[in-house]
Amino acid sequence: MTGHARISLAAWGATILGALVLTPVFSGPFLFISAFLCGAVTGIGILLQNLRAPRIVVPFVQLLVLVELISLFFLRETLKFGLIPVKGTALEFNQQMVNAMDSINRFSAPLPPDSHLTLFAASVIAATGLLIHVIAVQLHQAAWSGLLLLIMYTVPAATVHGGLPALLFVPPALGYIVLLSAEGRSRLSRWGRRISGVSHLDAAEPVEASALGQAGRRIGLTVVALAALLPALLPTLPEGVIGNGLAGSGPGTGIGASISSTDPMLDMGKNLNRGDNVVALTYKGGPSGGTYLRLTALDFFDGDTWRIAPRQAGRKISGDLTPPPGYNGDLSKVPQSKLEIDVSRSFRSQFAPVPYPVRSISLKRDWRYDAGALDVVSSNGQVVAGKNYDLTSYDLQPTPQQLHDATGSGEPDQYTSRVPRTPDSIKELARTLTKDANGNQFEAAVLLQNWFRSGGGFTYSTANQRGSGMRALREFLLVNKTGYCEQFATGMALMARIVGIPSRVGIGFLPGQAGKDGEYTVRMHDMHAWPELYFQGIGWIRFEPTPAARVALTPDWTVAAAPETSPTTAPSTAPTAPGASEDPGIEKPNADPDLPSDSGVTIVDGGNWFTNGGGRTIAIVAGVIVLLCIPWLIRSLTRRRRFAKPPGRLGAEGLWAEVRDTSRDLGLDWSEIATPRQAGDWLVTKLPAEAHPQALRLARGIEALRYAGDVDLALDLRAEAAAVRQALWSQAPRRRRWRARLLPPSWRWYLNRGSTEASDLLDEFDLLLARLRSLALRRRHAN
Repeated sequence: MTGHARISLAAWGATILGALVLTPVFSGPFLFISAFLCGAVTGIGILLQNLRAPRIVVPFVQLLVLVELISLFFLRETLKFGLIPVKGTALEFNQQMVNAMDSINRFSAPLPPDSHLTLFAASVIAATGLLIHVIAVQLHQAAWSGLLLLIMYTVPAATVHGGLPALLFVPPALGYIVLLSAEGRSRLSRWGRRISGVSHLDAAEPVEASALGQAGRRIGLTVVALAALLPALLPTLPEGVIGNGLAGSGPGTGIGASISSTDPMLDMGKNLNRGDNVVALTYKGGPSGGTYLRLTALDFFDGDTWRIAPRQAGRKISGDLTPPPGYNGDLSKVPQSKLEIDVSRSFRSQFAPVPYPVRSISLKRDWRYDAGALDVVSSNGQVVAGKNYDLTSYDLQPTPQQLHDATGSGEPDQYTSRVPRTPDSIKELARTLTKDANGNQFEAAVLLQNWFRSGGGFTYSTANQRGSGMRALREFLLVNKTGYCEQFATGMALMARIVGIPSRVGIGFLPGQAGKDGEYTVRMHDMHAWPELYFQGIGWIRFEPTPAARVALTPDWTVAAAPETSPTTAPSTAPTAPGASEDPGIEKPNADPDLPSDSGVTIVDGGNWFTNGGGRTIAIVAGVIVLLCIPWLIRSLTRRRRFAKPPGRLGAEGLWAEVRDTSRDLGLDWSEIATPRQAGDWLVTKLPAEAHPQALRLARGIEALRYAGDVDLALDLRAEAAAVRQALWSQAPRRRRWRARLLPPSWRWYLNRGSTEASDLLDEFDLLLARLRSLALRRRHAN
């Protein structure tokens, strides 16, 4: 087997072994597809090299083959004649990548085996395999490919909850060892057959010098260095560099907010406390006074977190959705409302904002709904940002008497009646507050709502960051009594379960602010949480325990049954839920500094080009330009430093190095083994006649400084070096001059030099270990 074939196969094996670390993140057949794609790339590379194809051609052909295979596997519908990728293929690939990134930001590992996630994983692994092949085979720098394997390991290690199993580090390490061994064997085979077990220290000493042994020691040193450096560097990185799984949830991003499917409650709190008050959506139609728009319902509470309970696969949207769960009346007699909702690109959510209960919706393809919660969710990871859709919803308006007469709690599911381990003090408080209901569940619910809004002495403030776990709820209910909608909603939902009422927590938006032509504008700070309680024969009913400082009025079906008695809260019989006659928007008194306020908040238009990706595009382009300018900048600074050195041996050697690097930058074949006299004679052949004397004086001066004993150490060769450099520059074609400015080849030479010096350092480490081992063996034999 030829050397390049051996290294190619080793590079393929290292890529696949390195990709094993992604198995805790992705699911499905991504690894088998990636192995095939990388194998095809490797096979094409071996074939082209056996055919003596130019080295620069090989990676381009490999890339074309990779694009064709990925298109055939995943994007076949977009191919022209079923074979040729076209513009539509690129656009569909980009959309699939966007969907995959959004799913990665929202779902926790392991990710679902969706086609766009499989495409993402296979593309990333195959592209990594192509880069490893180029680095190891084309550039003969196999050691640098270890950085790609390290990145492939550290990304899931830093993002998977609980970290990766320690044994998953073994496959990438083995792959790297095999790759280094293959390259070492290929290099050594050029000099003849390798003699194992012999070192250049002493052939009689049993010093291990095999490629595997040296690679193992080098990897061990690298791992130790990384283990020492990474912990010192990672704490300095800002939140989100490695990732917390929530895109766009950092403070003050100015680009909107996200709601994930893993922890919607946490995302809502971040948007209220740290997010900008940008427009989330606008809508027209619906009841007079606006309507609550719900994203989803959290029905599972384990004592620590409120989240979505395990569900069956979502149902396809085709015609009318299922009737509202628990409602046994005649839906044909229930009033209906039509809405047109336009979601801003600033609001990235896999849940579509809809009123409850929704009857029909125009979102069809790639959207599903849950029959129990009646929430509409994406099935392939895409977000609702930028969507415009129509819907029809039922205006359920139960009367207080109907709710009062509802008999039996019923069990809508196995989750919404479950009470986790709860402190006795909370249980006793719930029973004490509802004892006047005399066992009527609706009256008990109204008593709980009124206690939270007025009778319990609560204060609304977004400063409470403790969440909604049992410990936080106990402190909220019994100690500080300060919180925002999250604590009020989850507190009432828990106490409702204690007294026997099934409950869950809705996450969504308040009705927003009314505008012209019946259009309502909903902003990010209108996000809200509320409890939904279940009554047999009527279904899920919304309550509003959040105080009037945040939400002015309660649902009209709760007012007549038990009016609020606090003198600070103006009771009203006017409805505020669907069908209300006045705007049930957010009242934010100036006296409460903790409330989200529009004053001082920059309102960013959802359609602004800069905030919707333009700024990021500019930053990326600027970053690419800066990266491209790095070689030119380093080269310019190096040249200036060399000419600034005073006369002497060091200064002259720097000038000689500058002439050497200029020659290489301009595409001239400078010999590294030539003497100064030979190099000077060679320069004369490349320069015009007027520059010959300067070139000869420069070469003779360097020769004298290196080898003559009585040379003048103050010899100044700066004028000669500048003249030679200028003559070389003027003789070069314009294309080579531009390449020398933008991407000087001497930059690559220094990179190779750095790799060689690093390898030499590791060789010294090998020798040190060999000496220590030899010394230990001698002492053992002596004893």
